[in-house]
Amino acid sequence: MGVRVGLRLPVGDVTVLLGPAAARRRVMAALDDDSGRCASGHAAVRVHRVAASAGDDVHRRIAAVEAVQQVGATIVLVDRLTDGLAAPDRRAVLAALRPVATGGRAVLVDDDDPVAALAVADGALRADPSGSLAAEAVGDLDYLAS
Repeated sequence: MGVRVGLRLPVGDVTVLLGPAAARRRVMAALDDDSGRCASGHAAVRVHRVAASAGDDVHRRIAAVEAVQQVGATIVLVDRLTDGLAAPDRRAVLAALRPVATGGRAVLVDDDDPVAALAVADGALRADPSGSLAAEAVGDLDYLAS
């Protein structure tokens, strides 16, 4: 029996998955790219998943994010797009998500470094090992600065 995950993601926002890596991976794997729906649940919307190959450099990853704006997707799933990048490159890729969201899309991010992803986030979902998801507000993150 397959696991089915239903989420309501705010359009115009970047939402970051938090929690144990295995729980976040299960959530992303359970999301069906072909079943996106509008808020009323009646009309289908396009879903686009963005991921990277091991050899993709930072420029290729940023180009993949920017290309999302041309595909007409309403929901964008960002699946560990910064894996293997150094911190400055990771920040550059994550910063490219902001215009995607503000362009009228709901963006859900699972990143190897969820703390870095929180820097561009409007909200968060915490996944726990039991499969539960809980929404969390993202407030002023100045306290994370050292």
